[in-house]
Order: sequence, then structure tokens, then C-alpha cells
Amino acid sequence: MRYIFLFILGLFGIWWLRRKVGGDQRASREQDAKQTRLHEPERITACAHCGLHVPESEGVIDGGYFYCSQAHRALGPKA
Repeated sequence: MRYIFLFILGLFGIWWLRRKVGGDQRASREQDAKQTRLHEPERITACAHCGLHVPESEGVIDGGYFYCSQAHRALGPKA
């Protein structure tokens, strides 16, 4: 009976320590997630040739026009 009690007490101690250590890591992960959500959203712009809306980081700008790809940049704006 004494060994069962010591075993359960040991399991409780391990659980408690993991919770204490994991709590600090969990708080850090939650703070990182909050900072990620606070970043400014990326602008979405329409292609001057086809009108497709694309994030600015994925497109090409040439001559004041925004294009969704190099191929559409070569074709130029839609007339």
C-alpha cells in the first residue's frame, strides 16, 4: 500500500513540474501568436491585364501598373 501511495505521489510531482515548465512555454507561444495577428495585413491589388486580385508581394509592378505575373507584364495593360 505504501509503494502505491509513493508511486501516485511521484506521478503527481512529475505532472506538477511539467505543468509549471510547460506553462511558461505556453505563455510564450500565446504571446508569439498575438504578435503575428497584430501585423498589418497585406494589400491585394488587381492585375492591369486580366483583373485578377493578387497579394502585392506575389505580383510585378512595371510602369506604374501592377501585374499578376511576368507574362502579363510583357503583354501590358488591357486596352
